[in-house]
Amino acid sequence: MSSIRNSVFLVRKALVFVCVFWAVISIAGNAQEIKLPKLEKWPTHPCILLMDGEEGTIEKSIVGNPVWRKMHDAILRASDNMIEVPTLERKLIGRRLLSKSRECVRRIFYLSYSYRMTGEKKYLLRAEKEMLAISQFSDWNPSHFLDVAEMTMGMSIGYDWLYGKLSPESKKIIREAILKKGLEPSLDRRYNGFLQATHNWNQVCNAGMTYGALAIGDDYPEISKQIIERALNTISLPMGEYKPDGGYPEGYSYWNYGTSFNVMFLSAIEKVFGSDFGLSQSSGFLKTGSFLENMTGPTNASFNWSDCGPSVNLSPAMFWFAQRNHDPSLLWVEKKYLDKSDYSSLTTERLLPAAIIWGKDTELNRIEAPAPGRVWVGQGPSPVALMRTSWTDPDAIYLGFKAGSSSVNHAHMDIGSFIMEWGGVRWASDFGSQDYESLESKGIQVFGRTQDAQRWSIFRANNFTHNTLTVDGKLQLVKGYAKIDRYSDKPQFYYAISDLSSVYEGQMKSVHRGVGILEDSYVVIRDELTTLDRPTTIRWTMLTAADVSITGKRTASLRKDGKRLTLQIDYPADGILKTWSTEPTTTYDAPNPGTTFVGFEIVVPPNHAETFVIKLVPQGTEEKAKTEIVSLSQWN
Repeated sequence: MSSIRNSVFLVRKALVFVCVFWAVISIAGNAQEIKLPKLEKWPTHPCILLMDGEEGTIEKSIVGNPVWRKMHDAILRASDNMIEVPTLERKLIGRRLLSKSRECVRRIFYLSYSYRMTGEKKYLLRAEKEMLAISQFSDWNPSHFLDVAEMTMGMSIGYDWLYGKLSPESKKIIREAILKKGLEPSLDRRYNGFLQATHNWNQVCNAGMTYGALAIGDDYPEISKQIIERALNTISLPMGEYKPDGGYPEGYSYWNYGTSFNVMFLSAIEKVFGSDFGLSQSSGFLKTGSFLENMTGPTNASFNWSDCGPSVNLSPAMFWFAQRNHDPSLLWVEKKYLDKSDYSSLTTERLLPAAIIWGKDTELNRIEAPAPGRVWVGQGPSPVALMRTSWTDPDAIYLGFKAGSSSVNHAHMDIGSFIMEWGGVRWASDFGSQDYESLESKGIQVFGRTQDAQRWSIFRANNFTHNTLTVDGKLQLVKGYAKIDRYSDKPQFYYAISDLSSVYEGQMKSVHRGVGILEDSYVVIRDELTTLDRPTTIRWTMLTAADVSITGKRTASLRKDGKRLTLQIDYPADGILKTWSTEPTTTYDAPNPGTTFVGFEIVVPPNHAETFVIKLVPQGTEEKAKTEIVSLSQWN
């Protein structure tokens, strides 16, 4: 065994110089195609993520740190629970096999990990049984290629990690399934549109195909080399979307999908070839851990703009970013999941074993609140500003502000929208997405991005239902784009300002919105608007899950969980608060129980400059909120 490890080490060492050379060349000239160095021999199994003998480093971490012990034990218990359940069956939900593919990754990754760490044959036999059953599927649903990608990744981890213990017959069946149902369909132009994508499909599919290529490369070196080189040269497309600050265009949930698989890809490539060919140095990529960390509020819910939900869970990829950046503070949010006795809730995460692989060397006792501060701003395709009054106070104010464009993959018409938390309550909310199948099953086209796309008829996707402005009952413009023009990270006044005018082109002459937290006490939203040469009806809306009582023409009391927040209009003088129902009027939109729209609607004269100033005032800070809010040009 030691001779095998030595030979693998020598092969990797010999490749490092060549790989680094290609990395430098690829960075220096973006057009330079990345080529794999010539391999005298394909790496010995196991070669994906965890080489033979590296189990010992995990064992040391498990013995030396109770966090890794609890996570390890949770994976073993989950694996034990898998042993008696039936193997997966090829059952589609609508047009997707994705739920089965994701469970494939979870089961085989967990079982393979459990076998490698314990040597208990029950895990080997159950993983082998699962892989043989999946191998018999008629196909892995290439028409929705994410399904193929995840199935291939799961099967490849099992094949590679258990290779030395699988029977020759089982290896042949599984290997042929990876080839015929995984890799070969990716060469078919009907299915490989992901190669041109700048979003999560590229990341997930290239990662899955690369795992397949690494797993069976010793038997099929030519197609494996082709697929790995193809991935190295196309995954740069979505990785280019993180620039300049690390923001992820598709939002929180899709960061956890696309970025996690991107990291799975980079980690595997670097393990085998001794280099990631400079890909991790793509502008903004190594900064993106800060984006995800700041996207979670004190209530432990995400700022769920785009097709995303508010729920959060431990993200294994964050352990990779913490290790790569030598920054344990990136795990501040993850620390909430680690600081508990029962880790069973973490085992819904299919990539959980990777957290131990990437995090085992991190000094978890050095996880402190993020520096440099409480404000994070990122530009890119979906600019956001994220600000809070404290990282440690569960009652802190948290304010998220979204600019960008509705033309981004999975985007909503939410330009200028915001969410707000205080006192452990989310007061200003975002619906997030509706389950795709619930819409597609009724004939709704979910993914169009043109102005006339059916997508914008979906209740939760258009600007009518977001915390932004609606002009004359019209949709925001898909072609518009807004960046964060100015912001402040000074404690007296955290704020961000965006020019939203292009999003309302032809509807308004100009639209500027600023949002901020004053003196760590309350939130202000100021809009400065100029109409065109016609009367214009403008609606200001905020979604809330609180109980709303209109207490005056310009004040409303919001109550939830024993806390109270006041919404008050300073301007316009003729703004009268009211509430709207959130109940949709179509047969295909999901219900929205327990929510309310609160806001106002006014008619603004032609060629008129109007100002809206709205304050969200936590109980006990009413005196401070009497401050006059100056024009956006004077915010500093």
